[in-house]
Amino acid sequence: MTTLTTLSTPRLTLVPFEQSHLDGLAALNADIEVMRHISGRAQTRAETIAFIERVKGQWQEWGFSWWSFLENGTGEVIGAGGIQYLERDPRNPLEIAWRLRPDKWHQGFAGEAAHEMARFAFATLLAHSLCAICRPENVRSAAVMERLGMRYVGIEHWYAADMSRFSMSRGDWQQRVDANGL
Repeated sequence: MTTLTTLSTPRLTLVPFEQSHLDGLAALNADIEVMRHISGRAQTRAETIAFIERVKGQWQEWGFSWWSFLENGTGEVIGAGGIQYLERDPRNPLEIAWRLRPDKWHQGFAGEAAHEMARFAFATLLAHSLCAICRPENVRSAAVMERLGMRYVGIEHWYAADMSRFSMSRGDWQQRVDANGL
């Protein structure tokens, strides 16, 4: 049986998707502001249910996938993020991804969660590299990627769209951790 890993940051607990997260995840995915740079459209509750089921399968198959971001203190789902194979295909590199409720933007939550997920990818999964993609106009996510220490690679075609791709090697990560005492 695969172990489901919970991660913690000073302000968040990252918990693998559970059915109890459905209302929070459905509200997140139904918000067009959240989804504008992801799929370009709000997701239905049924699509979120399918997303949760797919993620549960990935945890069983790969030993990693998506987490719900629960705000410490309130226990509310304020976002989601994960480590997965780009386009969910194990032949592709590992991708780090996230989404956050608009009322939690500009407060450092995405970066905090991304840092902990990257730490998990390099320390636990022993990833050689980690990539992230975003639509070219999504400057906020690109800024989080850069603060994480990722470098811009260029425009590539993923998920049926032209995306900005960022990347970081294990060596880049370790150098950043050593330099900043993280």
